[in-house]
Amino acid sequence: MSSQKRISRAYKTARRISFNDASKFIIFSDCHRGDNSFADEFANNRNIYYHALKHYYTEGYTYCELGDGDELWENIEFKSILEAHKNVYELMRLFYNEDRLVRLLGNHDMVYRNQRYVEKHLFSYFNKVTGKQDPLFPGITFTEGLVLTHEETGQEVFMVHGHQADWMNYRGWKFNRFMVRALWRQLQIFGIGDPTSPAKNYSELIKVERRTKKWIIDNDNIFTITGHTHRPRFPEPGEIAFFNDGSCVHPRSITGLEIENGQISLIKWQIATTEDGTLKVIRILLEGPQNLTDYKIE
Repeated sequence: MSSQKRISRAYKTARRISFNDASKFIIFSDCHRGDNSFADEFANNRNIYYHALKHYYTEGYTYCELGDGDELWENIEFKSILEAHKNVYELMRLFYNEDRLVRLLGNHDMVYRNQRYVEKHLFSYFNKVTGKQDPLFPGITFTEGLVLTHEETGQEVFMVHGHQADWMNYRGWKFNRFMVRALWRQLQIFGIGDPTSPAKNYSELIKVERRTKKWIIDNDNIFTITGHTHRPRFPEPGEIAFFNDGSCVHPRSITGLEIENGQISLIKWQIATTEDGTLKVIRILLEGPQNLTDYKIE
């Protein structure tokens, strides 16, 4: 199956949600939450991420996580990840309990395609304090795609992780997972990146973006948001409607996309130093806000 057919299948089988200008969405991907070891790239930004996510929870946003939320290539069991970042999952559980959490499949958490695995590891967890199983995300399911459909304009916003345009990270993900566990995880401590990842291999990144752009053009420039490459994208109106939220493992910052008031913005959260030497987490607007309808094709 070609990359074009894989993306089309993700679109056709996507979860569909209606929205309007009063709806608010925060879109993150590629958190790569790990076990807090030397190889856990998320650990450096976990305080930034937690502060940002708490802000969005308080402000009534729906959280859309576009894959690779959990690092299940480097880590064999989800349990070690949960224990390392328990506060993050407790916050995500609040979103989920209010039907404000949508999680998509990525190549690093492709095991979530197996609903039995999801039921075993994500529906509940063992509480060491009470000695009982407590609910975590009971009933959660993962899809490859998400489509938001505007109630008035009918405009669609298609979200997908993006590894559908990357054969080795889609069909060959088990081999890549083996290589990461056997080799690249150990070399990561010396600063050697995994060449199978488009985020660390520029030529692969360009190929993935080119295939995704082709699909968007062939499908009437449908508004599309991806992750996977870790490279933020925010096109101008009139250009190919190809957005990327970046990642949560940038050095000392995380990036994402906000949808609010019928507009989209690219944002960054990072730690800043105030004049009195206090450190605080701040939100920076990188691009936008831009009307979603500016990208609508009649």
